[in-house]
This record gives sequence, C-alpha cells and structure tokens, in this order.
Amino acid sequence: MNVKHLTILLLSLILQHATAQTDDQEIPFSTNEGTLVGVGYYNIKNTYMSDVKYTGWGFHILNERMKKLRTFDQHLSAQQIFSADLSSTYNPAMTIGLLSGFIDYSYGYHYVARPSTKLKLLIGGSAHGLLGFMYNTQHSNNPFALTADAGLRFSVGAIYTFHVKNRMFALRYQADMFLFGIAFAPNYDQSYYEIFGLNNYDGIINFTSIHNKSALRNYLTFDFPLENFTIRIGYLNNLYYTNIEKINTHHLSHNIMIGISKEFIAFGGKRLKNTHLYQSAFY
Repeated sequence: MNVKHLTILLLSLILQHATAQTDDQEIPFSTNEGTLVGVGYYNIKNTYMSDVKYTGWGFHILNERMKKLRTFDQHLSAQQIFSADLSSTYNPAMTIGLLSGFIDYSYGYHYVARPSTKLKLLIGGSAHGLLGFMYNTQHSNNPFALTADAGLRFSVGAIYTFHVKNRMFALRYQADMFLFGIAFAPNYDQSYYEIFGLNNYDGIINFTSIHNKSALRNYLTFDFPLENFTIRIGYLNNLYYTNIEKINTHHLSHNIMIGISKEFIAFGGKRLKNTHLYQSAFY
C-alpha cells in the first residue's frame, strides 16, 4: 500500500468517525415523565395531638421525571419526584376524625449499571423535603400539628425491560431510605401560639438521623402499551417514623397508583434530523 492509498484510507476512517459522532450527538436524551393518581390505606399518629392511632383512606398524586445525563460516560441519570396526598382517618371508635395532607419533593441522581441489555441497576441519592399538616376535627387542646423536614436519602433501584410481539414492557422497583437531615418539632408542652405568636423558636429545629427518624419509600411500577399510550400502574408505600422532643409520630400509607408515562424531548431551538430516535433514562 503506497502513501496515497494510506492517506485515502485514513481520511475515510476519520470521516466515518466524525459522521458517527454527529449521529450520536443528534440522538437526544429524552425525559421520561410519569403522572399517576391513586388511593390507599393510611395509618397516622402524632402524640402531640393524641396517643391514638387514626386509620382510613386517602388520595395520592405523583409526578416523576427521569433524564439521562452525559456525566460519568453517560452512566448518570437525574430523577425528580413530586407527590401530594390528602387523607381522612378516624380513631378506632369512629367518633373523632383527622384530616391530613402532605407535599413531598425529592431531586437526586443515580449511577446506572447495565448487567444486560434488559436490566438497569441504579444506586445514588437525593435531597428531599416534606411539608404537611394534621387537623383534629374534635377541636381538642392541640387540634393542629405541623410537619416539616428536609434531608438526604439513599436510593437503589432496578428496571427490567422486555418485548412481547414488538411491544415494550418495563418493570421497576425503587427504594429510598432516609439518612440524615433537619426537622421542625415543638417541645412536648410547647404550643404553636408560643412559637408563632410569641416568637419562641428555641429548640424547634432538630437534627435528624436514624436515632430519631426512620423513613422509607418503596415504589413498584409496571409500564405496558395500550393503543397509543403507555400505561403505568404501581404500588407506593411510605413509612415515616419520628421520635423528637418526646413526641412520637408515624405516617404509614399503601397506595395503588395508575397513570400514563411518556418520553419527550426539549429541542432548545435546535432542529434534529432523527427526531424519532432518543436515549431514555428509563427504558
């Protein structure tokens, strides 16, 4: 092979590599979004208000977004979850009601490993915030309780995808466990009037970790195609326990969820040739 032929071969290889890079760059990273609603069973207790457990039913809504990132050789994905619930529960005698509502938000990252083409393993963490209330309809001495905390969570998960007659299905399990953070908690004999009316803020912000708080979220979903939609059904389980300033709380829920998942691409004004192609963090 003379110099001329070698030069032509090298130029050809360079052009092929550049074309491949251009094609890769034009395959965008999509965002997987799922919006689900559900109903479930709730078990709630807050000794600031009462030593009695309240049980009943509630409504839950959840929105989740996942997107693949170019960091760590494209092995990193970002996840955002926003959820809210509202429940109506009663004491064992069904004579006193308790209304409660919670807003929950988390944003985090997973390192994604692929043992096979069908299986993704996720490990990472997230920052998390919770805001909620409980209201006793009996108007007792302490009819109202506020819940507010923030912290970091450890997260693991797995996503298994498979095809049946050219249709794709996906099964996912994810668990998020609380590590440490801060929480609002009044003293056992401290009223909300003292805190917000008399500005007595002493001791209401507390450090939380496994010694005084335990929280776990279990999330199981199954995606399947139906006509032109992808249906996502799931089971959402939240376990929340605290023991701060001699006040014990727990908030347990089991929800059956159903909704729709989709992939969308934010073009950012750039025209793409292969708009039907994308790289998903979920599938």
